[in-house]
Amino acid sequence: MADRMLPERTGQLKVPGATLYYEVRGQGPLLLLMPGGSGDAGLYDRMAARLADSWTVAAFDPRGYSRSVLDGAPEEQRVAVQSEDAHRLIELLSPDGGPVAVFGSSSSAIVALDLLSRHPERLHRVVAHEPPLVELLPDPERGRKLFAAVRDSFRDGGVAAALATMTEGLADPDAPEPAGGGHRAAPEPSAREAEAFRRMGANLPVFLEHVLCSFSGYVPDLAALGRGAEKLVIGVGEDSRTLLTAIPGARLADRGIGRLVEFPGGHTGCVEDPEAFTARLRGCCPTPRRRGH
Repeated sequence: MADRMLPERTGQLKVPGATLYYEVRGQGPLLLLMPGGSGDAGLYDRMAARLADSWTVAAFDPRGYSRSVLDGAPEEQRVAVQSEDAHRLIELLSPDGGPVAVFGSSSSAIVALDLLSRHPERLHRVVAHEPPLVELLPDPERGRKLFAAVRDSFRDGGVAAALATMTEGLADPDAPEPAGGGHRAAPEPSAREAEAFRRMGANLPVFLEHVLCSFSGYVPDLAALGRGAEKLVIGVGEDSRTLLTAIPGARLADRGIGRLVEFPGGHTGCVEDPEAFTARLRGCCPTPRRRGH
């Protein structure tokens, strides 16, 4: 698996305000993997290696993270801007207009939803795993206050304090024990993955200060999503169904916007159990035929 995790090629794409770093593996229709939280392309090494037998699998570092450098100083990030970044990558990597699938988790699931609302004609399937859209919660103010408190904790006490506030605030103390048995042990990281985790840890200050509140506060275009609902899969973790981050996606599906599918693990299931998670994603994204075939 170690050799298979190496990308076959890497590249850079100049976009307004930044230069994006991306990695590509495999052949076939394009599957774009978008990392959430403070993640970069390395988050998906194991998944990309497994999916490259059927897809051209691309992953990238979001602007301002790791190897995707901003033209200027860090600033508040916007969902629509990162959605257009993803669209530009799609146009670069699938120039023939062929079918494209997109996977996003957490904050990048929000980007995936925006991408579907703006460019449904370019997308064959969109899988959005636990988008933390606070405006879709039964009590949106609870989510707003939590993520604002996380950012305040970061400003006052740094990353460790912010993560502690996040962990304490996300769980529902009255919820039953998850059916999947709680958190799962992630595989032992390779040297390449260990380096990726260091990069992603260094991205946390940018995420906490410039991404968390603006992304979680995004209000989706429900009418546009409804028009593309047949292309949308909403993922929810078997171990995280009661978390604040999982509820908004389920409420989207309750409105008939997308199909709800359980994924192994919790909110970070793609890291906890990448093999099982990939198998579930593959089931959500049947390889489409290219035009003329």
